[in-house]
Amino acid sequence: MLFPTTLVGSYPQPEWLIDRKKLAGRFPPRTRARELWRIPEPYLAQAQDDATLLAIRAQEEAGLDIVTDGEIRRESYSNRFATALDGVDIDNPGTALDRSGHPNPVPRIVGRIRRRHAVEVDDLKFLRAHTAKQVKITVPGPFTMSQQAQNDFYATLEEAALDYAAAVNAEVRDLFAAGADIVQIDEPYMQARPEKAREYGLKALNRALEGIDGTTAVHICFGYAAVIHQRPSGYSFLSELAGCSCRQGSIETPQARPGRRLGPTARANLSGDTPDCSPTGMRERHR
Repeated sequence: MLFPTTLVGSYPQPEWLIDRKKLAGRFPPRTRARELWRIPEPYLAQAQDDATLLAIRAQEEAGLDIVTDGEIRRESYSNRFATALDGVDIDNPGTALDRSGHPNPVPRIVGRIRRRHAVEVDDLKFLRAHTAKQVKITVPGPFTMSQQAQNDFYATLEEAALDYAAAVNAEVRDLFAAGADIVQIDEPYMQARPEKAREYGLKALNRALEGIDGTTAVHICFGYAAVIHQRPSGYSFLSELAGCSCRQGSIETPQARPGRRLGPTARANLSGDTPDCSPTGMRERHR
C-alpha cells in the first residue's frame, strides 16, 4: 500500500455528547473543561464509548486504512494527557500565550513532571477491541506541552520539556505494549515557535522516542484556521525533522509545498494520506 489513509487524530464529537457551540466560542482548552460535556458524570464514560464506536464505524465505512479513536474522550488534543501528570497544579492554573498570541489558562508547573499512571492505554485497548484494521493513537508532544504551561518550578523550559518527554516515552511504550500499530506525537508548536524548537524541541522529541521500536509519527500544522487567519506559504520548522527518530511525518499541506523545505531523508519518511487535523470544522480545525 503506497499511501495508507487515516485521520490526523480528532473526529467530530456528536452534539449530544459535547456542547460544540461552547467549544467553538473559546480557545482550545489547555486545562480541563468538564463543563463542555452534556452527559452527567455517572454516564459520561459510557456515552464516550458509544461516540467512539460511531467514530470507528464512520472511518471503516469511509474505507480508511488506519483507524483512530477520534480523540472522542478529550476536550482538546493535549489537555487530557497534560493534566494527568504529577507536577502540575490544575486547580490553580497559570497563563500562557496561545499560538494566536492570546493568553489562555494552562497547567501550572509546580514540581517535577512525572507520569503517575497510563493515561490513554484504556482508550487504545477499546479501539483495538472494536476494529480489525490497523490502529493509531495520538499523544501530545513534550515541546508543545512545555509551551502550553506556566513554568513555576524549572530553571528553564528545556528542563521541563525533557521531563515531559520522559512521561511521553513511558506512555508510548505502554501504548505499543497494549497493541497500537502507530503512535503519533503531536508537536504543532514546533511550527509556531521554531526558534525554541531548534534550541531544544527536537532534543525533547527524540528523548520521547528513545528506545521505541514501534512505528511512530510526528504531526505538525499551522494552527486553528478559525483563530489564525494568516496562513503561511511554507513551514518554518520542517527540514529539521530529518533529525527526528520517528518513522513517519504527518503534516498539514493545503497551503504549503512541504517538499521544497525537506531534505531527502525527511521526504522519504513522509507517509500516509490524511485530512487536516479534523475532517470538518465542527471540532478542532487545527491543533
